Amino acid sequence: MTAASLFITGTDTGVGKTHVARLLLQQAAAQGISCVGFKPVAAGGRQTADGFRNEDALELQAAANVRAPYELINPYLLREAVAPHIGAAVEGVKLQAGRIFAAHADLAAQAELVIVEGAGGWQVPLNDKLNLGELVGMARWPVILVVGMRLGCLNHALLSADAIRAKTTLLGWIANCLPPAQPRREENLSTLLTRMPAPLLAVVPAEGEKLAFGWPVLTDLSIRSLMP
Repeated sequence: MTAASLFITGTDTGVGKTHVARLLLQQAAAQGISCVGFKPVAAGGRQTADGFRNEDALELQAAANVRAPYELINPYLLREAVAPHIGAAVEGVKLQAGRIFAAHADLAAQAELVIVEGAGGWQVPLNDKLNLGELVGMARWPVILVVGMRLGCLNHALLSADAIRAKTTLLGWIANCLPPAQPRREENLSTLLTRMPAPLLAVVPAEGEKLAFGWPVLTDLSIRSLMP
């Protein structure tokens, strides 16, 4: 079995990449797709009974319907919650594309779909020669952009979209509504709807919030339609 892969990036750190990646895994599983999460590089975590673990990677592991060992889901775990190239330098670790691709290939052999979650935003450096977007371009993974709906999202979304399309395919974007509610959010969504060079796939409400009628929701999204 060779899986399709979808790479989840965001307009910034803290915009809900993990939340959306988890929802996509749950949606895929509900639609009968065997799926697994992949967090190639994570920074920061906590000590557990099984060892030092990253919360985002654990969420992806729990949401998938294909069981895989943590070390395969998250091949690089850096202890300090900083930019990956800085954390790696502190620990004397070299973040290498070959190790990431090898772990991905092992996961892809076990599932129909691999949901790959990035670290930070699209251009975050991995080492002195490679950034995350370049690695995704090398892998030719199509991308879903998570747009955190807050002040500045228009600029961040449009710049990110252009940068992604320079390296690989931008399948679409998902608007993640962040608390507190963004002033004039409907107007911001409408602006992005007309200016983004890829379709709006879904709007994810904040916890306990109801969306205005008419915006697409993730539970109506066909995951197979996104799989190359």
